[in-house]
Amino acid sequence: MKIAILGKPFDEALRPVLQELLNDLAQRQAEVLIVESFYNYLSQCLQLPPSATSFRRGDSLKGVRFVLSIGGDGTLLDTVTYVGAQQIPILGINTGRLGFLATISPDQISPAIDALFKGHFVLEDRSLIRVDTDPDAFGDINFGLNEFSILKRDTSSMIVVHTYIDGEYLNSYWADGLIVSTPTGSTGYSLSCGGPVMLPQTNNFIIAPVCPHNLNVRPLIVSDRSVISFEIEGRSNNFLLSLDSRSVTVEATIQIAVRRENFNARLVKLNHVNFLSTLRSKLNWGLDRRNPSGIPV
Repeated sequence: MKIAILGKPFDEALRPVLQELLNDLAQRQAEVLIVESFYNYLSQCLQLPPSATSFRRGDSLKGVRFVLSIGGDGTLLDTVTYVGAQQIPILGINTGRLGFLATISPDQISPAIDALFKGHFVLEDRSLIRVDTDPDAFGDINFGLNEFSILKRDTSSMIVVHTYIDGEYLNSYWADGLIVSTPTGSTGYSLSCGGPVMLPQTNNFIIAPVCPHNLNVRPLIVSDRSVISFEIEGRSNNFLLSLDSRSVTVEATIQIAVRRENFNARLVKLNHVNFLSTLRSKLNWGLDRRNPSGIPV
């Protein structure tokens, strides 16, 4: 089996756990591909499998059965950009903090790998958001798993984002910015701006203003079959566009439209993990001193 690995530097305490992961893959005679920057890091602190090779962005991942994302949620978002339209299943191993997307903790790595080889898992398709701009802002990586944002720069005054759905005028948002979130991103930046939580299978986008000037302007749910376009105004001539963790500075004359991408991100989910259990564990839903377990009684 061919397995690709992407990751970020980790704490010293995690070295034995990740060495065990690499040893396990070697014992199973897996063909291991490691993204170049992480390969160089691992080669200095761990013993890599004899078959391990490195790859770069843009290299073919043909034949790869699974991609392991080792880090936090940001690492998994980056992993999605490497996989792209190939839709290779991604398993998120959380060595970061929150781990809302990367749900496998270090002590669960060994049984998780065993589950992959035995086929004891399910695949969950997550919709992606695509951003088209003129002039081009994000190049070939113009899709994201969480959200697209239009934001003011630095300490400049608020901006006005004129918003259209399928060519029809929706509203002019006077705010620090505007977010268009996928269902996956509903538990991220959008949530902090008052947006609702949506189940991953929901076929919608959330349009949420960031610190709006008018408090009666609320987040709005629209179909992800829609094309949402924008025009930006403000005292500054430059604004910030953000797609997941990637940001670019653009001029106000830029043309912007977002829509659902034609392909999905495919996440590996083990039997004991689902979105509802993640909500309870990561957002502390249902926790009460009178009922520490959170289980209905």
